Amino acid sequence: MNASPARAPRSAPSPAVPVLEARNLNKSFGAVSAAADISIEFATGSKVSLIGANGAGKTTFVNMVTGYLKPDSGAILLDGVDVTKKKPRAMTHLGVCRSFQIPQLCEPMTSVENMLVSFGASGRRFSLFRPCGSEGSEDEARAMLDRFGLTQYADRVVAELPGGVRKLLDIAMAMVRKPKVLLLDEPTSGVSAEEKFPLMDTVMAALAHEDVTVLFVEHDLDIVTRYSDRIVAFYAGKIIADDRPDEVLSDDAVQKYVTGGAR
Repeated sequence: MNASPARAPRSAPSPAVPVLEARNLNKSFGAVSAAADISIEFATGSKVSLIGANGAGKTTFVNMVTGYLKPDSGAILLDGVDVTKKKPRAMTHLGVCRSFQIPQLCEPMTSVENMLVSFGASGRRFSLFRPCGSEGSEDEARAMLDRFGLTQYADRVVAELPGGVRKLLDIAMAMVRKPKVLLLDEPTSGVSAEEKFPLMDTVMAALAHEDVTVLFVEHDLDIVTRYSDRIVAFYAGKIIADDRPDEVLSDDAVQKYVTGGAR
């Protein structure tokens, strides 16, 4: 196998129009290239891990495809439509949603109140005749909490919740918008070793019947191998490997520049 980090990536072919596609994305910060001619596509329903050391280009890529950062050149397509110039809010409304490494929650409010805010922000429950706090919207909010195993925490103030529960709540709130693409930023970061697998099992079970593409940035190789059907490895702003988990993690370049030989 070729150990060069500049090896051309192999993007998995899609039989239909990919739900998300990047074409020749480039982004530099001064003399530092954070994205160098990145081209990749993602099929509907795929579960893809993005791996790489800090500064490898993962976050830059995620920020570009979610509208938080504009590429210097190249294009981003959602269902074949160019969305390169869209802002984060517009991308969210189009179906590209994101949860963060540090959950974006309102701590003085309860879990169900946070969910109601998310329903309201989605535009699905704001009207003169059916306000955000109506019985119908609260039923939906509680149903979503139940789907993520959070029923027992529904009426508890977020500030009192354990880290893993807060992560699940943040992801549940993102799912309110019924996204086409869900990006998870280190979903097990800050979660204990005992919690990480139950947390991911819960997330994947909740998403099992959805046609949502899940991209997650993750450093934990146990999580990556267990929950991904594909891994994309970044190094120095480039994609150096893109394949099934076993193929990527046994790749010489990935072992040299990303995992340090860890499996």
